[in-house]
Amino acid sequence: QLPNNQEGNRVKKDSEYLCDVLIIGSGVAGLATALKLTEELQLKPQTSASIPKVIILSKEKFNMTNSALAQGGIASVSLKEDSFESHIQDTLIAGAGLCNETTVEDYIRQAPERIKDLTNWGVRFDDSIGLEGGHKFRRIFHVEDQTGSAIHQALLKKATESPHISLLENYFAIDLISNKQAHPLDMSPPQCIGAYVLNKTDSTVQIFRSKHTILATGGAGKIYLYTSNWSGATGDGIAMARRSGARISNLEFVQFHPTCLYHKEARNFLITEALRGEGGTLINANKENFMKKYHKDGSLAPRDIVARSIDSEMKKTGAPCVFLDVTHKSKSFFQERFPHIYNKCLELGIDITKEPIPVVPAAHYVCGGILTDQNGQTDIQNLWATGETACTGFHGANRLASNSLLECLTMANNCSSKILNTFMTDTFYPHLPRPWIHPKDSNADEMIVITHMWEEIRNLMWNYVGIMKTNKRLYRAQQRLKILLSEIKENYSNMQIHGDILELRNIAITANLMVESALRRKESRGTHFNVDCPNTDPTPLDTIL
Repeated sequence: QLPNNQEGNRVKKDSEYLCDVLIIGSGVAGLATALKLTEELQLKPQTSASIPKVIILSKEKFNMTNSALAQGGIASVSLKEDSFESHIQDTLIAGAGLCNETTVEDYIRQAPERIKDLTNWGVRFDDSIGLEGGHKFRRIFHVEDQTGSAIHQALLKKATESPHISLLENYFAIDLISNKQAHPLDMSPPQCIGAYVLNKTDSTVQIFRSKHTILATGGAGKIYLYTSNWSGATGDGIAMARRSGARISNLEFVQFHPTCLYHKEARNFLITEALRGEGGTLINANKENFMKKYHKDGSLAPRDIVARSIDSEMKKTGAPCVFLDVTHKSKSFFQERFPHIYNKCLELGIDITKEPIPVVPAAHYVCGGILTDQNGQTDIQNLWATGETACTGFHGANRLASNSLLECLTMANNCSSKILNTFMTDTFYPHLPRPWIHPKDSNADEMIVITHMWEEIRNLMWNYVGIMKTNKRLYRAQQRLKILLSEIKENYSNMQIHGDILELRNIAITANLMVESALRRKESRGTHFNVDCPNTDPTPLDTIL
């Protein structure tokens, strides 16, 4: 339900919406960018009449995002014993040689200012500063164990109150619109002029025209059978950008979170690694502390190493999971610091003060994505990408814990600044986009086929393109995905537009890009481990498609 003040904020002409900036995605990256775009000029009364009109699209409810599920927190240097240099080094080490050092330094030095932004927007962080794997010092700002939710709620409230931001629920972006589509004889460089969008409420397709379009669609965890992500994390932004001709980078680097709760009634409930920062120990089915065999830092090793170690231990023992032992902590500690995890486990019959937590790895975060600079600029003029859907080089081959929310905020700051620098001279593209052509109605049998193909892709990716890869498995996945892509194209072209077919098309394209990226990398690095290419090349190179 749109707040009352939102209805008058969008400019509508027939089935067409006009805005200065169209943001596709309602997570922290999208909301923070909208707030930055609209608040900076509000501080200058003489320009208040020229504040951008921003539309934010959410393909489901506004709170259905990956960032709202983030438990751990946001990393920022704050303690005297810590330093920017230390945080930079920790990020570079985790990134395994593929970080863009300029981007890393920019984002990390910005972090204290971005924390101030959050407090100004109403986020109230806990007094304690957390420690997570890969960090040498305590630098994790958090709100209990529901940091992402607290940040998202505060930003959503601010955006809802803004007279310059319109929020639309159940609007699923289908494809970006380029100048070439609007005017085939246009010989100028590729330019994004908006998007075709499905209104899921009435099944109509509407045109959104914009001066700038920002993809903030989040990750792609639902490509895999087991994931910590929400159900709509289907790689939408990556697939849309690819179909428009933007380059994609480093998609082989998918981070598997080491500790997802292993329970039949909670398939994607995350157990934050902040528990390991508080002394939690990983043990196997024989109650042995096995992590010291794999890394000197034990249970606090970087995520990729922990995930592979758990995978290896499970295969050695034949056990379906391992366990995280935090029984050294009191009930009062958990009720104060990790109440959400404590109560959820208790609800499922697990008292974590008395027994270890059963955990398994799960697909969690895509370190690659749409190739952008540190400001979110893509290859295509007036098309931007922020947050997890972008690849800036900040994370390299493996994301350091709690750097993801930081990236959302720093990219929002940089992207908005770049857009505002030219905002007064920006104009709409002069030619109107072509109207949407509606295919014929679907039948029930076709929808069942869509469900089957969705399940096949997720199983295929989990079994063949998971934590441990081989060339043979990757080639098998590639061949099957080629057939599936052909079948999906046929179905998409001959059935009524629907959210399920849109998501299926997007996960198939993104999955295929992941496999192609993995096949091109003839080494093992960061989150990408290929049994047939176990060594790391001396010269790190990005995979760009």
